[in-house]
Amino acid sequence: MKNYDVAVVGAGPVGSTFARIMAEKGFEVAILEKKKEIGVPLQCAGLVGKRIKEVNVLPNEFIINPVHGGFLHSPQDTVLSVSKGKPEAYVLDRVKYDQFLAHLAEDSGAEILLNHGVEKIDSVNGVINLKNKEKTKISAGVVVGADGHSSIVSSTFNPLAESFQAAQYLIDVGEKRFQTNFVHLYVDSRVSPGFLWVIPLSESTARVGLFADANYQQLTIILNELLNKRSELRGATILKKYYGVIPRHDPHKQLVKDRVILLGDAASQVKPTTGGGLIMGFTSAEIASRAVSKALEVDNVEILTDYNKQYQERFKKELKVQLMVHKIFKSLNDDNLEYMFQKLKQEGAEDIISHYGDIDTQSTLVKEMFKRGIIFSILPKMLSWRISSLWK
Repeated sequence: MKNYDVAVVGAGPVGSTFARIMAEKGFEVAILEKKKEIGVPLQCAGLVGKRIKEVNVLPNEFIINPVHGGFLHSPQDTVLSVSKGKPEAYVLDRVKYDQFLAHLAEDSGAEILLNHGVEKIDSVNGVINLKNKEKTKISAGVVVGADGHSSIVSSTFNPLAESFQAAQYLIDVGEKRFQTNFVHLYVDSRVSPGFLWVIPLSESTARVGLFADANYQQLTIILNELLNKRSELRGATILKKYYGVIPRHDPHKQLVKDRVILLGDAASQVKPTTGGGLIMGFTSAEIASRAVSKALEVDNVEILTDYNKQYQERFKKELKVQLMVHKIFKSLNDDNLEYMFQKLKQEGAEDIISHYGDIDTQSTLVKEMFKRGIIFSILPKMLSWRISSLWK
């Protein structure tokens, strides 16, 4: 049975990033990936905040478009237009980017084992039973579960994860209709706290999708309605269809047990408001690498709990705010949403959102709107006081 310092289950972007960091530190690292090809199929919108360049490597060749702003649409199409002078986000070729991160890990010394699904994990001894043809076992000083929302690793010491369903089309409208540096987001009480999106890839092609607490048939109906209703989408040719899941954030998720830690979607490290998690996952990979390195160096896995403590210190407050926003949106019907958009427009919220809005750190905007009294003017008093209590 071969032994590694670290075995990372899952060759997604967060797992690969963690593996690279550990390999660069000189540890012997294996990445176990159940698929035969990394990054396939595409299972996300590919929109990520500008801070990605602060927390990981992102060559320009994987950026399809920089995003300077967006148009937020109410159920009756009251539109809030927000923009900034510099890119606030990037539309990525996620398949190629995920593969690039895995190759970086491999170039740094990590060993990638494709077609190596995990069957069982012994968290105390770090033994992993594999699903490959030989039914082999490996062991590691630390096992890292970075195997996504339906994580086998997480299921060994956590309840099964809950998730939203997501659907996305790649479309071509056949002519120049899109501003490539602006995205469109649509709210609809049928999908709240989820939403619909149109993310241009070129002037004529876009990713159009949504996520919601609904089945795939319901998602398809709502998505097709959007294509038929919007003039800029009407007549589009659907080139590809994608279906997947977005994990629900679980503040009670256990991240460490014995020799095992969780990262990324497996650790529920996703924004409650959007389901996105790359930047949080990359940041958590760096935090985890410090705890894992120290634990291996002194041969004391109890040090792994430092990872959870530092993760909570870094993200707990932000996630608490986003969970509240998530719950509020879930409680609003279309009339409530329309009223909210109209009041936001009247209160000059477009400028405030443009100035304080951040795709990843949303608490700054919520706090500013609370300070200005805008929150109290657009939401029922009970909900407003629930938000205000976050800063007491």
